[in-house]
Amino acid sequence: MIRFAFLLALLPGIADAACRQALALGLDVSGSVDAVEYRLQLDGLATALQSDAVQDVLFRQPEAPIRVLVYEWSGPENQTVIVPWTSLNSVAELGTVTLGLRSHVRSVAPPTTAIGSAMLAGFTFLEQQPACWKRTLDLSGDGPTNTGPRPQDITDMRTPTGVVVNGLVIGSGDMRGGDDRFADVKELSSYYTTYVVRGPGAFVEVALGFADYATAMERKLLRELASIAIGEVIEPEKP
Repeated sequence: MIRFAFLLALLPGIADAACRQALALGLDVSGSVDAVEYRLQLDGLATALQSDAVQDVLFRQPEAPIRVLVYEWSGPENQTVIVPWTSLNSVAELGTVTLGLRSHVRSVAPPTTAIGSAMLAGFTFLEQQPACWKRTLDLSGDGPTNTGPRPQDITDMRTPTGVVVNGLVIGSGDMRGGDDRFADVKELSSYYTTYVVRGPGAFVEVALGFADYATAMERKLLRELASIAIGEVIEPEKP
């Protein structure tokens, strides 16, 4: 059999890669997100990361770990790092990340929603991880842009090569009735699909409300953390 290390040596650029995926997660903390919803979002991300299914993916290839960074965003000049770039090599390191999420105190920020600025900040963070095999920006939000550069005006020339942008849209989750709630989240999902997400295989996940955030985030992580599976390869038998 050809072992993992030998196979890596055969693939240009893979042998020197520091990680298999860099994942930057941007969380919307604009004025439409109240204190309860804020905690549901941060604690929901922590819960999703700690699920058995997600941990199985995170630790599947310890020789090439996943790196994560988490930041919150609102107005054009308001992007605050909650968890700096961290390699997830073990349960202990994952625990450091989730503790940082659960204990973080919300930054003072304007009520506006600047998705384009959040995207550009995410690109800057991901450019700090050029050696990773994949680079993904994960943007959560509960409304469209109302200030700063529009996401549709951020051209491919401003998107780092190979970066994929996925979205998690959050519906109102109120009690106005099923039809209105589904209409709202459908409209926001369409907005993200048209203007925000980009790159090969990019997609939008949906949470009907902040109470559904942890479950939706788990689905999203399982989909976007699909491993670059490089296992053992069986050599053909010699005649």
